[in-house]
Amino acid sequence: MTKSFYIRTFGCQMNVHDSERLAGQLEEAGYVAAADGEAADVVVLNTCAVRENADNKLYGHLGHLRPRKAGNPGMQIAVGGCLAQKDRGEIVKRAPWVDVVFGTHNIGALPVLLERARHNAEAQVEILESLETFPSTLPARRESAYSGWVSISVGCNNTCTFCIVPSLRGKERDRRPGEVLAEVEALVAEGVLEVTLLGQNVNSYGVEFGDRLAFGKLLRACGSVDGLERVRFTSPHPAAFTNDVIHAMAETPNVCHQLHMPLQSGSDRVLKQMRRSYRSSRFLSILDNVRAAMPDAAITTDIIVGFPGETDEDFEATLDVVRQARFSSAFTFQYSKRPGTPAADMAGQVPKAVVQERYDRLVALQDEIAWDENKKLVGRTVELLVAAGEGRKDAETHRMSGRARDGRLVHFTPEGSAIDTAVRPGDIVETTVTYAAPHHLVADGALLSHRRTRAGDNTEAGLRPKTSGVSLGLPSFGTPAPATAGSGAGGCAL
Repeated sequence: MTKSFYIRTFGCQMNVHDSERLAGQLEEAGYVAAADGEAADVVVLNTCAVRENADNKLYGHLGHLRPRKAGNPGMQIAVGGCLAQKDRGEIVKRAPWVDVVFGTHNIGALPVLLERARHNAEAQVEILESLETFPSTLPARRESAYSGWVSISVGCNNTCTFCIVPSLRGKERDRRPGEVLAEVEALVAEGVLEVTLLGQNVNSYGVEFGDRLAFGKLLRACGSVDGLERVRFTSPHPAAFTNDVIHAMAETPNVCHQLHMPLQSGSDRVLKQMRRSYRSSRFLSILDNVRAAMPDAAITTDIIVGFPGETDEDFEATLDVVRQARFSSAFTFQYSKRPGTPAADMAGQVPKAVVQERYDRLVALQDEIAWDENKKLVGRTVELLVAAGEGRKDAETHRMSGRARDGRLVHFTPEGSAIDTAVRPGDIVETTVTYAAPHHLVADGALLSHRRTRAGDNTEAGLRPKTSGVSLGLPSFGTPAPATAGSGAGGCAL
């Protein structure tokens, strides 16, 4: 009898992509995806450890699953991801009905661990200290027919005092450019129109194989992939951001003029305490350079409010940078104490009421700025990649949604003589913006154009790309330089 699986993903895009790899492995092992998690034979919780309430979320979900497991002893529960890497065997102590716990370095072991737990009739906990298999070598069941994640690196070499990710994901490891491009080409061959390059710090890509300009080269190389219409990336680090990346963005037609640049704080004193190796003037100069090259660029950010020791003056400095930066949107967070990070033990933990008040002021300011920036787009023609399940639609007007090339969310009305039969997620439309809100745009007029795509065909047919994994050892950019005597390190290169 075929067993079904359901994966619940918490946290960032990296986790979403890891879940695609987990799904691909389970399908190769003979499992089928369950439409409803309530009926699945195997439930996988892919966790995140960044937020303070991550533990509560995990154990809350495990508590919800306990009666189901009691009523169906053959059901299996697996916990993976960053929180599993951190808590390890503590998970099965607190929730003994869990069957498998695996970490960030061995996501390829899930099918074997499930079978071992079933055979041995006891929980299997396997946490490795370093990467076992690069995730790109694993099969993937993609969630979208039109947009795909492509990991260019894993891990992080930074030591931000608020972040637990480096201790859970390990040091940065980079894929060779040829491997990345092979995966991009494989997705495009399946009908995908848009890829997002993923890394903890994408612009430090190349550090492992000694090419500090590798990321800009990779963006340019994506421009030569026939059929690839949009390229995005997340997230760069301001300290490592160089002008060659700006030039690559501006000069490569399919690279979108969208940049997510985490600020975290506008106070130089707080940035130093965070071990963020840039200052506010450097951050703003990057934005100036980006806008000089791409005046239409939409820039988004991350900001933490209430970092230990943050004073009123520090917070005002953040507000001042936000006013100057004119972000199109911002992910704003109240500081969460994460055990195991240096910031958790710092003096000057800011009272919750103070953090909340500052947070509310920041959100109000950013909403005002975003609304002003969005109003400038009213009357503009935008090209949208039609999306599924993005934002709220108005049932009376039957609006659909799509993402503009700059990443903005646009709700549009699928009407007009330009429509070539039905509009589907994965199709491309052009329309005119008629209304602006802080977090989205509306285009209520008739469509100016509609292009049916293979991605739209696949969405309509319920088909999703399945990639089998891209192994190591594929070509890099151009012709490799000839080896010189004495240049080797005595080991094999990745």
